[in-house]
Amino acid sequence: MDRATAIDTSTSTNTGTAAVLPRPPLRPRLRTRAAAWAAGPLLVVPAVVAGCRALGTDGVTPLPQLLSFLPWLTVPAGLGLLCAGLARRRGLAFLAVLVLAGTAWTSLPYTPLTGVTHGLPVARVRVVAANVEFGQGTGALIDLARREGPQVLYVSECDPGCGRALVAALSGRLPYQVAVEAEGSAGSVLLSAYPLRDRAVVPSVMGMPGATADIAGRAVRLQLAHPMPPVPGQVRLWKDELGRLRDAVAARPADEALILAGDFNASQDHAAFRSVVSAGPLLDAARTTGASRVPTWPAEGPLPPYVQIDHVLSTSDLYPVATRFLPLPGSDHRAVLADLDLHDGR
Repeated sequence: MDRATAIDTSTSTNTGTAAVLPRPPLRPRLRTRAAAWAAGPLLVVPAVVAGCRALGTDGVTPLPQLLSFLPWLTVPAGLGLLCAGLARRRGLAFLAVLVLAGTAWTSLPYTPLTGVTHGLPVARVRVVAANVEFGQGTGALIDLARREGPQVLYVSECDPGCGRALVAALSGRLPYQVAVEAEGSAGSVLLSAYPLRDRAVVPSVMGMPGATADIAGRAVRLQLAHPMPPVPGQVRLWKDELGRLRDAVAARPADEALILAGDFNASQDHAAFRSVVSAGPLLDAARTTGASRVPTWPAEGPLPPYVQIDHVLSTSDLYPVATRFLPLPGSDHRAVLADLDLHDGR
């Protein structure tokens, strides 16, 4: 028996045939490897953004911008988990489960559902906050105000022409106003059915006027919010202006009720916005009435609305009982309407 015959004999099966172990096909191995590589990028962004949300930081560009997409990042996180499963990598699949769960958990509403109120309701105040996009939605806002009958109207990006049109059309319903008269996005107007005093402006690039109204015998501070957006290059300015709103909330007299409303250019997932809420502490009308994830922007363009950056916030003695989000043709924002019950505080 020669050497080759000996080798063949030693590797034969009981049937006398040579045992040949098949190698795995190349194509399925490439598929699993590609699925593993695809899972990584799908998981990285949700993990980092959810981590920032959990740690209470907005970070630096591009994180403040990506935080606006936080609830939607469950989609790539879910795809990452699917890819990890296809790759048959247990460690990667476990990591993907953690990322998906963390992203979903950090997307939960951020504020208490209820607040502590004192006394009986003495008045119901209807508030509308609207960004009219350089005045282009002024006509639609006039129609909305006539139809819905708010007692307080917060208007952002209202240039002098917009302001004049609102005053001319709504002076019978809302005869009192405080404004920052400026062109383009810098102009803002606050219209009220109640007499106003102590007019003041929170320093900002875009107008943020405020005043105190007397409603059913109570002093109620009305403050419009419109800080700069967190676009690359001005994130620090955005944080500073939200910080000024936070300081204004914290500095108000303890017995003074507050309605802070407008285009905050920030969602509930931004730490800078949550710091304003906690300074009160304030109730978010949308959260309190079960609408904390209804998007308000962008209401025009190729993308559907995906983030809520327009808010009505109030102290607990102005308890939200209803919130609606209304279309505003001509503007890239939806208007926010909130009904608040004012309590006498006793």
